[in-house]
Amino acid sequence: MAATRTYHHGDLRRAILSAALEVIRSDGVAAISLRDLARRAEVSHAAPAHHFGDKAGLLTAIATEGFDALAVALTAVPAGTAHRLREMGARYVEFAVGHPAHFEVMFQPRLLHGDAPELIAAKERASQALRSGVEEFPAARRGPDVRRAGLAAWSLAHGFAALQLSGSLPLPDDDPAAAFRALFDARPVPEAP
Repeated sequence: MAATRTYHHGDLRRAILSAALEVIRSDGVAAISLRDLARRAEVSHAAPAHHFGDKAGLLTAIATEGFDALAVALTAVPAGTAHRLREMGARYVEFAVGHPAHFEVMFQPRLLHGDAPELIAAKERASQALRSGVEEFPAARRGPDVRRAGLAAWSLAHGFAALQLSGSLPLPDDDPAAAFRALFDARPVPEAP
């Protein structure tokens, strides 16, 4: 039996998060086990609990990281950009495709510590970024209810991203952001051969 290391050189927290993201990408969130992550990171079985408390704490850290990264992606589209809301939706899709493990965890509140201040703050940063794009969208196209327009924009981007990740979209190319832009502009997407 191989000895388990009890000391980790470097960033143990990051090593555990990285191992968890790898497991989620390959086997799904249900496959997460703190004991398995400790084995993968070659640390004592108590190390993940020391950093995250429990499985929900670990998943909350992943969701927080995801919402922060999503907020960065959305705010990278500068105010005043032509078609800003469409571009923010495309960035949302790119984020989901580029970070599928984060995306899988972020929207499963039953798995998270929903009252964690860092999670609440990260979700608010991402929400505010999306709201800014909706508020800038021409009122004639979004209508008077900014909140409802925001929900519609989020639903469109999130639904498209989820369908893309599940392999349910028969897209003719490998550019889901371009396909999203076409959908947003209500132009038909060419059918797959």
